[in-house]
Amino acid sequence: MMIGKTLLAAAAAVGAGCVARAAWGVLPSIGASRSAIRPYAAASPRYRDNRFHNSDPGSSLPDGSQSGLAKAFLTRGTVGTPPRQIPLATPLAPTTAGELAVTWLGHASVLIEIDGRRVLTDPVWSERVSPSDVVGPARMHPMPMALADLPHIDAVVVSHDHYDHLDRATITALARNRSTTFVVPLGVGAHLRRWHVPADRIVELDWDESTDVVGLTLTCTEARHFSGRGLARDTTLWASWVIAGENRRVFFGGDSGYTARFADVGRRYGPFDVTLLPIGAYDERWPDIHMTPEEAVRVHRDVGGGVLVPVHWATFNLAFHPWGEPVERLLDAAGQAGVRVAVPMVGQRIDGLHPPETTQWWR
Repeated sequence: MMIGKTLLAAAAAVGAGCVARAAWGVLPSIGASRSAIRPYAAASPRYRDNRFHNSDPGSSLPDGSQSGLAKAFLTRGTVGTPPRQIPLATPLAPTTAGELAVTWLGHASVLIEIDGRRVLTDPVWSERVSPSDVVGPARMHPMPMALADLPHIDAVVVSHDHYDHLDRATITALARNRSTTFVVPLGVGAHLRRWHVPADRIVELDWDESTDVVGLTLTCTEARHFSGRGLARDTTLWASWVIAGENRRVFFGGDSGYTARFADVGRRYGPFDVTLLPIGAYDERWPDIHMTPEEAVRVHRDVGGGVLVPVHWATFNLAFHPWGEPVERLLDAAGQAGVRVAVPMVGQRIDGLHPPETTQWWR
């Protein structure tokens, strides 16, 4: 199984043997095989020795053994869980998409309105981020909106294939009930085809490649991370995304460690009205693949961001830091750097041009 954060956390919860038993029969959720992915990945200059590589070398594995990390998850107790029920806002979905608005649905799932179109990032509606519905990290709050209640979505953008960003049940539901275009990094399309998403609705891109969807330009850009849903690692690409309309631009950081190459993204595609940047699941044992809140502020400045909206925190317990620590550290760093931050409640729709004052709802 995947050595990364999802199944390590599952192993800590119930033990590797139980994970194996719980995973029985869930091969379809794991996705496409290496042989099915390779034809779409092999042409990329980033694909060598049957795997993708970061531009900046770094470890995607925590220091120490797998069993040592599993023990750490097992003994962390309530660290990383909220002290009380997480408050939810009631999502608002205007009939016509706005000029610029974002609705944070939890973790990295964000409904973006830009120049009258809607883009949904990393949609995950399942209860657990795992190939199994029995074990694996469970969400700490319900989704604030049912899939059936989503307004029309013009494009779904996926950053990479980890379970907390690419969810089979959600993808198949969206593909079955909507005409949405799925825009993904190289190789990820093989998972979608495995799940019977029509091939003509899938667009796969390498870094610095773009596609146009109903007047929006979606550009796949660099990130520093890794991929994998089964035994094979790094067979599909990971990415950040530029979402550009005629008048407005949004940068979605996906899931990434810090890299100075974000400054190149800013020079080529910025500035941005809004950045959606990950601030959670950081740890000194994996500094290269998850940025800290302070590094998120740095990325925001590197790409030329206007308003920073934090994502990738509060929904799944994937590390060892306290639940509210990421946003507190973010606000401290942003205040020192003079960066504008908007921290929506889960489910809250905020105007990207005139964001409301942050209410410190997490306290």
